[in-house]
Amino acid sequence: MTSTLSQQELEAYLWSAATLLRGLVEAGDYKQYIFPLLFFKRLSDVWDEEYAGALVETGDAVYARATADDRFTIPQGAHWSDVRSASRDVGRALLTAFQAIEAANPKRLAGVFGTASWTDKAQMPDETLKNLIEHFSRHILSLARVPEDELGNAYEYLIKQFADDSGHTAQEFYTNRTLVHLMTQMLEPHPGEHIYDPTVGTGGMLISALAEVKRRGGDVRTLGLFGQELITITAAIARMNLVLHGVEDFQIVAGNTLSNPAFTEHDRLRTFDVVMANPPYSIKKWNREGWQSDPWGRNFLGTPPQGRADYAFFQHILKSLDPESGRCAILFPHGVLFRNEERDMRRRLIELDLLECVLGLGPNLFYNSPMEACVVVCRTAKPKERRGMVLFIDAVHEVARERAQSFLKAEHQQRILAAYQAFVDEPGFARVATTAEVLEKDANLSIPRYVRPVAHVNSQEGGNGHDLRKAWAAFEAEGREFWQEMDALVETLDDLVAKGAHDA
Repeated sequence: MTSTLSQQELEAYLWSAATLLRGLVEAGDYKQYIFPLLFFKRLSDVWDEEYAGALVETGDAVYARATADDRFTIPQGAHWSDVRSASRDVGRALLTAFQAIEAANPKRLAGVFGTASWTDKAQMPDETLKNLIEHFSRHILSLARVPEDELGNAYEYLIKQFADDSGHTAQEFYTNRTLVHLMTQMLEPHPGEHIYDPTVGTGGMLISALAEVKRRGGDVRTLGLFGQELITITAAIARMNLVLHGVEDFQIVAGNTLSNPAFTEHDRLRTFDVVMANPPYSIKKWNREGWQSDPWGRNFLGTPPQGRADYAFFQHILKSLDPESGRCAILFPHGVLFRNEERDMRRRLIELDLLECVLGLGPNLFYNSPMEACVVVCRTAKPKERRGMVLFIDAVHEVARERAQSFLKAEHQQRILAAYQAFVDEPGFARVATTAEVLEKDANLSIPRYVRPVAHVNSQEGGNGHDLRKAWAAFEAEGREFWQEMDALVETLDDLVAKGAHDA
């Protein structure tokens, strides 16, 4: 047994556990089994580490156990070693241990192990579970041997691998981390702030905010991290993710953010300094009728169409911002910028001067989707020099693609961030428009309407060459705007066809 694991060894060790499940469960279900086992092993090894340290220091076994239980309590009979020694009914032994640990740590770990079918021997026979347990037993995952940052990074790696391996389910729980890092840098979270993700997935955006504060030398212990997630197992993974990253102050709640928001106080939505989100796109089954008289006042821009809940999530986020320090970055499909059915809500958004930046991104930054996306940045109290202004950034070409994956390199992130922070015109890349100008364009936020490509002219060319390049630049901008709007139109037609088939 090696004393330490390199990052590469750790990642290979974790991923190879998943390969033991191939052929037994769907790839999309790996996470239901691998994450709880990893978390259980980590808790047990850290408990052992703290118990051993206290015992060496004092020689008092009672004191040593109390010290080990101070971080997380592991009841008698619910340790990894207890389950490992089970010769039969291994799934029942695991489930019993999980339930005991959750009950002993209700504030931090309630529901953290999920709801996998551990006792279903047809799907998870004893032999498979024992193989998994022996695999995880190969290495000690104590803090000394695997620090929080290293295990957290490996955990994020595993999330990405599951996203790659599970195909269409990936969007539920994974957002491109290079894009998340950019969004975090744009919002600049500070020590002491409360940060919220209403569609938290596995917690990647909260972890990115934590990492950004740490990178800037801030005290991450003063951060408050909050999230809500519809899918119970995904919410459990988010809790595990935060614990494995060493986070102390967090609340992750399973539930429907639109119909039953989890964070409220004094009959109002709780507000936060920073909100980051990648809401599910264009949800069709949601309570639109209830939204018209929303008790939390989240319909202040209007009521979104039944076929698209995007602006319901948008308004929930805006209503969740602190009136003085609140700022948000939301990942959306381009359609939210110009669809006619949401025009009145966009107009109200502009009139309230909440919109600060619209960032257009390149294609393929989402799993299994070639669409171009955008990030919408809002702020409740803009700096004086930005009031009445909206910055448009066209970063469609700031993207790299390797091994069938698209991502933002450091230089792409830096160029976009610099443009956002400068908040000035940059021909062909960024444009500052007044809110009056945006309203004159019928509150259409399509980026090509504001940022026009630059015609690069060779000094050797004559006038005709110059004119041709200008014409091509104009054609390129109009073409992008046309295809973006065509994508939104096709989406609308698909909805109508689906509705017609349903009605029939």
